[in-house]
Amino acid sequence: MATIKEIKELLTTITDLESSLFEELGKDPRAGVQKEILKRKREIQAELDENNRLETMLRYEKELYAKGISLIAGVDEVGRGPLAGPVVAAAVILPKDCKIKGLNDSKKIPKKKHMEIFQAVKNHALAIGIGIMDNHVIDQVNIYEATKLAMNDAVSQLQPQPQHLLIDAMRLDLPITQTSIIKGDANSLSIAAASIIAKVTRDKIMANYDQEFPGYDFAQNAGYGTVKHLEGLAKLGLTTIHRTSFEPIKSMVVLPQKKIKKRKKLWRKNHTK
Repeated sequence: MATIKEIKELLTTITDLESSLFEELGKDPRAGVQKEILKRKREIQAELDENNRLETMLRYEKELYAKGISLIAGVDEVGRGPLAGPVVAAAVILPKDCKIKGLNDSKKIPKKKHMEIFQAVKNHALAIGIGIMDNHVIDQVNIYEATKLAMNDAVSQLQPQPQHLLIDAMRLDLPITQTSIIKGDANSLSIAAASIIAKVTRDKIMANYDQEFPGYDFAQNAGYGTVKHLEGLAKLGLTTIHRTSFEPIKSMVVLPQKKIKKRKKLWRKNHTK
């Protein structure tokens, strides 16, 4: 009689829930064998579910494949909402029918899996472009326009250039046909690939800023207005990477200027008598 270890190894070769081996091994009365059979069936079902999920996320790409379009770039951004740091956009062209296990909207991927999936996208991608617009550009043109600039920059870096763009809820002024998809990072694998590239890239930038500007917890909050970030602002004031067009940063800049104007007015009043 085969040992449970040997049966466990045999079970790893089964990839079909309808395999006759399950029925044959199921005759073994040992509890350990039954446990391993159930475990393997669950693993296979999880793999099937994941494949179905990935297949569903390829539906926009498959519509384009059917039209003879294969160079499809997913485009997404990260960092529109933070009080500090840049907005980062990525554009990614994946091979036809490419499925990367675990790839999803970056907000739905566990943080411990970010680097693994980021690397998988880099390994599979035909081309990757990354656009970064800092807080000064954001303050000059507004966050929406800065996001478009970052996306345009990311797309311009792609070699080869894409035949079509799949973009998360945006349209770009580019001579390339495009599809704007609401919640695109959760509905298109190409956009999800761009999402994780942008996410990891921006997180690295903010982790570096955390070293340069300690006390704001940038490595953990990525510039978003968390309690620790706001406490850092109250205690330490603004940094050169804060967005002065965003509240409460805007008020922190305006109020001191009002005080200066008031003091100047008082000085003139006292010195013109």
